[in-house]
Amino acid sequence: MLIQIRPPRASWPADFGRVKTALLPVLPSGAIVHHIGSTAVPGLAAKDIIDIQVTLARLTDLDATALTGAGFERASPTRDHQPPGMKLAAVDLAKQMFRAALPVANIHIRVHGRFNQRYPLLCRDYLRAHPLAAAAYGAIKQNLATRFPNDAEAYYDIKDPVFDLIMVGAEAWAAATGWTLPPGD
Repeated sequence: MLIQIRPPRASWPADFGRVKTALLPVLPSGAIVHHIGSTAVPGLAAKDIIDIQVTLARLTDLDATALTGAGFERASPTRDHQPPGMKLAAVDLAKQMFRAALPVANIHIRVHGRFNQRYPLLCRDYLRAHPLAAAAYGAIKQNLATRFPNDAEAYYDIKDPVFDLIMVGAEAWAAATGWTLPPGD
């Protein structure tokens, strides 16, 4: 997989909307859909892949056959990254993963109230509220993609801990502002 970081694209919100529209009919009642990741932060450079989080009450509520029947491909991983120094239970990092082809999208299915469900939403909102942090994060991703264009493992081995550093500021910001989980997008 070639890692390429692109300048921000005006089409990313509409791309999210197209995938969301295809997802909604095959999701269980009560599912919450969010646009997450770098393409959800205005002005942030990103891989040209839309990240979507579907929040469910339980992973067992998911009808994987319905998703694959609608053209979504089952993917891995089934666990999220654990930040250094944290000792989280496996259930706090569990997820299901699917991909869409056009537009290219990663669909992360997580459980409401779990660590990994809150993490991408808080980081997204923090970066939206802090454009200088978003720009610095974008520069780091661009530099990593230049250095490791064909080595996703090396790219993520550095990018994930950088994201964990951002989360330290995000947690302080959430406490200071009273941030709460947002409704779906």
